[in-house]
Amino acid sequence: MTKIVFMGTPAFSAPILRMLHEEGYDIAAVVTQPDRPVGRKKVLTPPPVKEEALRLGLSVIQPEKLRGSQELEEILALNADIVVTAAFGQILPKELLEAPRLGCINVHASLLPEYRGGAPIHQAIIDGQASTGVTIMYMAEKLDAGDIISQREIAIEDTDNTGTMFDKLSAVGRELLKETMPSIIDGTNARIPQDESLVTFARNISREQELIDWNNEARALYNQVRGLHPWPVAYTTFEGANFKVWAAKVGETATNAAPGEVVKIEKDHFEVATGDGSTLALYDVQPAGKKRMTAEEFLRGTGSKLQIGDRFE
Repeated sequence: MTKIVFMGTPAFSAPILRMLHEEGYDIAAVVTQPDRPVGRKKVLTPPPVKEEALRLGLSVIQPEKLRGSQELEEILALNADIVVTAAFGQILPKELLEAPRLGCINVHASLLPEYRGGAPIHQAIIDGQASTGVTIMYMAEKLDAGDIISQREIAIEDTDNTGTMFDKLSAVGRELLKETMPSIIDGTNARIPQDESLVTFARNISREQELIDWNNEARALYNQVRGLHPWPVAYTTFEGANFKVWAAKVGETATNAAPGEVVKIEKDHFEVATGDGSTLALYDVQPAGKKRMTAEEFLRGTGSKLQIGDRFE
């Protein structure tokens, strides 16, 4: 029986782990990130993959940093035939990459060589892409640069956000890996080098990328908002304080108002001027120090004094 070490951390990875278990593979250990404080109360919370592994009765290893650690020695001592990773969140050291007889493979949420890096789903939506997909690939020392084994493309619908695409791509990754694993084990799989001339990157989202620039076009801002939903969430500033925008749409109002200026207020939304003479209609917001709320709730309460001509910066 093929012995696997599985490495993953977020909810994206959990269904992939579950599939490997259901298919009867020998999962020697599950490696995931340490428990982290979550929320305002900083409650120590295990990553979703750990929760799934414990439900399945699997051994869990949680290195703070893999390279040079005691946990790495534990993993190497398992003598796994293959390491399967899916959004693990750490770079694998060379000694681990070279250890398994069938290599280390990764379930990556983009159509490589596009969007190498830690935020491929966010970036594809922010960039307004019409489609993305999943790549099963061999891992190499260079980030997401290994040979491609298999790929599957799916559409990004106009109503999709990062949360919905995480779920869709997790399901695609689960099924694609299920179909691909037998060929990897028996050595009949494809192995296609990536075209370096087509490489693009999707590095982890920076705080600067979260800030709305009202000088941009309405469509670009809509893509930014949905690309950052439900995390880390786009924000602007209002009356000198941060103001999160959870959900928005391209408005229907044409305007000559300055970018960032409120130009229309309705019962369930309000519209802010953008750099192309259009507007962004805000439907789901979070003022500083408040909980997330609908725009209707905001306009009835904290934002009841909002007027046409007020500015978001």
